[in-house]
Amino acid sequence: MKSILLIGLGRFGRHIAIQLNQLGHQVMAVDSREDRVKAVMPYVTNSLVGSGTNPAFLVSLGVRNYDVCIVAIGNDFQSSLETTSLLKELGARMVVARAARDVQARFLLRNGADEVVYPEKQMAKWTAIRYSSNHLLDYIELDSSHAMYEVSVPAHWVGHTIRGLDVRNRCHITIIGLKKNGQLELSPSPDLRLEAGETLLVLGLNRDVQKCFDL
Repeated sequence: MKSILLIGLGRFGRHIAIQLNQLGHQVMAVDSREDRVKAVMPYVTNSLVGSGTNPAFLVSLGVRNYDVCIVAIGNDFQSSLETTSLLKELGARMVVARAARDVQARFLLRNGADEVVYPEKQMAKWTAIRYSSNHLLDYIELDSSHAMYEVSVPAHWVGHTIRGLDVRNRCHITIIGLKKNGQLELSPSPDLRLEAGETLLVLGLNRDVQKCFDL
């Protein structure tokens, strides 16, 4: 369990608060609008109305005590930049800031952000890959070259074992999981015989996975 300071409770910030609550983390949620603060109260440990650009307010939060500070301000980049810079000046351990464009990311990284997230850009890439590919059910990017994919078992693989298919050597990918009837089995036995309707979790270079499964 981590302690997290979340500043900015628009749509993106609210979804972060909900997910962090489901993961069991302690969250202090902050926004300058009272209605947004009230909306996330069921999902967070504490919440306050205040501005991240106010140094005295940030000092009162004790930003050094949080494992992660997330700046989720979306529509006011100047406020996001000021908040990010102030958090780092006040000794925040880890600052993650939201950006909409590459130029914003560069400014944020130069002014205190340890990491930058692009929710719109990342979701756009996921959507493009997910819905332009055959047999692909999900996709998680690990870096610029590697990703984890959830794919349907190809028809010509049905009835064969993982060992017999030898995908590690033939396709240079790793099968890390098998899902059947909604149940996930990690590290499936290499002697397991694949069936129609099952899906595989595979890991590898994007080009290798896409070639292997004709995505």
